[in-house]
Amino acid sequence: MEAVLEQVEQLPALLAVSRSALVRDWDSLTLDRALEWARYFQHLHDRFRTRPRLREALGRRLRRGQRSPLLGFPHLGRCPQLLGLALLENRALPPAACRRLIHSLLRPGGTEPGSEPRSLALLARRKAASRLLALPRPPEGLEPQVQVEAQLLLSRLREEGQEAQPPGEAAGRLRWLSGVLEQLSQPRAFGVVAAALLLRQESGAEQAGGGDRVGNSLNGNQVSATEEDVAGPLLAWLLENMERFSAFCLFLPGSLLASLAGHYSQLNRPYLDLLTGWGSDLLYDPLQGRWVKSCLDKAVLSWEELRERFSCLCQGSDLVKAQTQAALKLLKAQDGDFKVRGLSVWTDLLMELEEYLRKEAER
Repeated sequence: MEAVLEQVEQLPALLAVSRSALVRDWDSLTLDRALEWARYFQHLHDRFRTRPRLREALGRRLRRGQRSPLLGFPHLGRCPQLLGLALLENRALPPAACRRLIHSLLRPGGTEPGSEPRSLALLARRKAASRLLALPRPPEGLEPQVQVEAQLLLSRLREEGQEAQPPGEAAGRLRWLSGVLEQLSQPRAFGVVAAALLLRQESGAEQAGGGDRVGNSLNGNQVSATEEDVAGPLLAWLLENMERFSAFCLFLPGSLLASLAGHYSQLNRPYLDLLTGWGSDLLYDPLQGRWVKSCLDKAVLSWEELRERFSCLCQGSDLVKAQTQAALKLLKAQDGDFKVRGLSVWTDLLMELEEYLRKEAER
């Protein structure tokens, strides 16, 4: 027992080091050892919490040498979170060790239920998520990093969605999400949101019945009500500001937007409205025999880019394809319902897309 008491006496020193500049020399192995000690202290708490005499002995030894009795026996049960929070606040911790710490804190089942107050565990997870989103990305391998960030964002949104939400809490979730995403550059924020929506869509498809993931990503099935609760704040953040949504649509390729529109119906109509506005800025140049930007400062997409985006929508889900063709037919009718090329951008788009779809059907 004396050996255990001597080990417990080292906890204040471990937490003090975690807040100091000494961690600048920590590698992943050193971090793992520190976390192992933290989990060991937590194990001691769980083992002795129902034994009053041993509990008191551990508490006395823990308080020995402290200038004030800051730490007591209950802190043993919260040691992984206390250590994690101290390290996350310490900017001297090297990036590799920091990333390992973050994934350790966010790993499902990393702590035993009932071993610490839920609020502290939740605080540690939220702090880890915020810290990861603030880490600089390496110049290469952006895709995996964006997916990790998106998973963290989804974890937080799922966590919030599982709790009973008081009136007005949805607005609070949106404010939190806006605050997190505004810390990032706009392209990075768009990448994280798009990845989160795609990951949420794939997870929903798997829960609905499994099957081939690629097939599910194009079949147009709408996500369940539960999944909408998770995706809701992301969609609200995109759509609350149309300038932001426009920039988001310009940032993503047409194929990805078509996939998102097929699974989140809230995006389809606004995206079609944007394409309509962009197409209206094109003029037909009879000398070149093609549609060109009417003004370089105003027109957003070229004819080729506009055609590619409409083509992606027509290759998406049956619902999105039908809505896209219906929108083009209505625009063609409103523009004069011309039957020949060069008079209406919508006539030309519809004719080219119908020809393309016929060829695809014949293959």
